[in-house]
Amino acid sequence: MFYISLEIYYIYNTNNHNQKIMKLRLNSVLLFVTLVIFMSCQNDNHNQNYPHDSSFYIDYRSLKGLPDGIAVIELDPEAPNFGNISNRLELGIGVLPHHIYYNQNAKKMYTTALGGSYLYEIKTGEDQNGQPQLISVTPIDTGENTVGENLFFTNDGRYFMTFMGGAGGPKDGSIGVFNASNNQLIKTIKAPIQTNPNQFIMYPHGISINEEKGLMMVSSTIHPDLTTGMGNTCTLLDLNTYEIKETYQVADSPTDMSAPVEVLLLRGKFPQYALATTMLGGDIWMAPYNPTTKKYDAFTKVFDGSTKGLGWALEMYIDDSNKLYVSFAEPGKVLVFDINNLPQLKLLKTFDADKGAHHMAFFKTKSGKEVVAVQNNLLDLPNLNSGTISIIDINSGQKLGTVDLRNQYGILPESIEGTNGPSNYMHH
Repeated sequence: MFYISLEIYYIYNTNNHNQKIMKLRLNSVLLFVTLVIFMSCQNDNHNQNYPHDSSFYIDYRSLKGLPDGIAVIELDPEAPNFGNISNRLELGIGVLPHHIYYNQNAKKMYTTALGGSYLYEIKTGEDQNGQPQLISVTPIDTGENTVGENLFFTNDGRYFMTFMGGAGGPKDGSIGVFNASNNQLIKTIKAPIQTNPNQFIMYPHGISINEEKGLMMVSSTIHPDLTTGMGNTCTLLDLNTYEIKETYQVADSPTDMSAPVEVLLLRGKFPQYALATTMLGGDIWMAPYNPTTKKYDAFTKVFDGSTKGLGWALEMYIDDSNKLYVSFAEPGKVLVFDINNLPQLKLLKTFDADKGAHHMAFFKTKSGKEVVAVQNNLLDLPNLNSGTISIIDINSGQKLGTVDLRNQYGILPESIEGTNGPSNYMHH
């Protein structure tokens, strides 16, 4: 998310960084990779030696002035070592690792960061028992771009990264384009609001890409210090020319600083809509794709979080059965929607997590229960920083277990990802 300053104020209905929901495209090659990855959640025989995959990577910040880093943790409540951290990799004091991502073929792993070098490649492996190990970290040069947020890998050897701080100005923000084979920065995309107040990039956080349509969208969230400025738009760009096609208002009015945090361009078999969550609005917005203009039409609000006592809408995840999972950091819930009849969202279930409900990971327990692990912390903000991970049965809604990282280890989880590849079907 953002580089947090303690001089923040409680802006209700805000969501910070909505997670990360997935970035997989359903073409023939990637579909194979996607299915292999997804089977870790759906098939106990995904790995013949280890019949269920319940070890996860977490980004964490230290609460004791020690280095921040990444850890391996067991999250199956049925396991004797539930909640045990077996391995850690330190990144440095104040690095604040933010989001973990795999590349397109899940052979490389990365984490973005709010501080430090802003982007790191993480080398992983296995110990003599085949258990995941964190081996080493390599900082990646992001040029002038600061405050790393989300990544999206494309099939043509590029990856894109949002930088909410840009070069550090009060109304800044940028998108970095990288060569996926060598991690070299190819281009920095900028579009200052001062140059064109109708088409701009400012405080970008969420990013999603539809390669088939050649479109990319980023959200305009909030200045990294959480006080200098806020956004209320999403901007659509041409994936190849990097030119802006349109900037959309994602708010009730031009003065409603809703802070869109995550965006998701549905693609493949899914209905062709753009979805956005608003951090300060606490809502879900949607825009249909228009094949005539080859853009999206205007965004409309399809779910008002305040009507359910919810705020800080964050991450969006979609499973293979057309269900949308959305985390609401306040008061700490995950809502499950049916997306078969968009633009209507049908609320199916509500799961109780903890305050700060944020990123998610999906898997099966040893006995075969389908569960979601919910990471509960948003930038260590007051009342949004439980510092726990909740394990919830997605069929019954029962909370099967909780790992209290704050009290057990003196750390706060920042994001979560599988150790055998992405632990979700579609995220960004």
